[in-house]
Amino acid sequence: MTETPQTAEMDEAQTPDRLRGLPSRLLAMTAARADRVVSERLAAEDARKWHYAVLASLDEHGPTSQAGLSRRTGIYRSDLVAVINELEERGHVARTPDPADRRRNVVTLTPQGRKHLKRLDKVLADAQDDLMEPLSVAERALLVALLERVLAR
Repeated sequence: MTETPQTAEMDEAQTPDRLRGLPSRLLAMTAARADRVVSERLAAEDARKWHYAVLASLDEHGPTSQAGLSRRTGIYRSDLVAVINELEERGHVARTPDPADRRRNVVTLTPQGRKHLKRLDKVLADAQDDLMEPLSVAERALLVALLERVLAR
């Protein structure tokens, strides 16, 4: 099998200068590393990024319909059903009929889900610290502010 840049370890010394300093390339490489670290850390807790997004949304904004969760988290409705099923099987959320519209379900964070979320908050904070270890606290804050500006555009 031929190695591709995604499967081979890149040799930065051999990377052309014009590529090395491209912000888009650096952002993509950083995002890939961050995604890998976060996914591995969550997997160690038997969780996924979408689990965290749903639990955090319910904790911060309260119970809502599956459609509401989809809008809050950006998870496609078809994918969200599987995520909610997994969380419900583990006792982290409860799905009950909406009293205002029996055709809809309301998803609620359970006490067990809130406890699990607190654990995941710690796991993600540790992952962020590891990812940003080369930067000072002030540099981390600046990086976040700059990335927010780039994304807001």
